[in-house]
Amino acid sequence: MRKFEIVRKDAIKYEVDKPQMPIRSTLKSAGYDFFAPLEFTIEANNTYLVWTNIKAKMMDDEFLMLCSTSGMGKRGIKMTNSIGIVDADYYSNESNDGNIGFSLHNTFNQSYTFKKGEKIGQGIFMKFLACTEDNVKNIERIGGYGSTDKLN
Repeated sequence: MRKFEIVRKDAIKYEVDKPQMPIRSTLKSAGYDFFAPLEFTIEANNTYLVWTNIKAKMMDDEFLMLCSTSGMGKRGIKMTNSIGIVDADYYSNESNDGNIGFSLHNTFNQSYTFKKGEKIGQGIFMKFLACTEDNVKNIERIGGYGSTDKLN
């Protein structure tokens, strides 16, 4: 089962109305568009981490790949890490309930303001394959954003 949900109340990052759920723009769109939960500005040549207040539930052999939209490139905005990977076990983790964040970087020499409800990126659900003789370092995630190296 794949679905998007609002994170629990204590994981909400901004005092805003109910966040806009990700949607596909067309029937043949691969990506689900994510939207700014509030207005924010990224200064020239700076980075901003915006939280969506949304989490994604997926099957154990799937991940959500976070990507920029094509329109963001025209404005000089890109994802800091090019793409992001949201693992299935990020969902409902104890530290942030799986709140999906987009780290965005402004490559232009002028600031850019995202309006509330403007697209900030897209997510594509994908399957992955594991080796036949899989060697898993750890078995349980204990943290949230950027915590894969901190597993039990």
